[in-house]
Amino acid sequence: MSITLKQAADLRRGQIVHHSINKNSDGSCERWRVTGAPKTWKTQPWRIKVPVKHGLRDYSYITEAELSLVHLESDCRNHD
Repeated sequence: MSITLKQAADLRRGQIVHHSINKNSDGSCERWRVTGAPKTWKTQPWRIKVPVKHGLRDYSYITEAELSLVHLESDCRNHD
């Protein structure tokens, strides 16, 4: 259900990922939009940083530590 490091590195600006734990009031997964290119490190290939936005003013990053908490929109069980 969670995304892999390779899938995170392949994310593009405008793609939607869903948070597995944070839910909306109707029980659906929170939608996060990728706002930039994922950053990776040559010397530390297990590291990644993906900029995302949720709502009107909530910006954050998905790192390697949070990959287990997000999944692609196409893999969502609650997707309409």
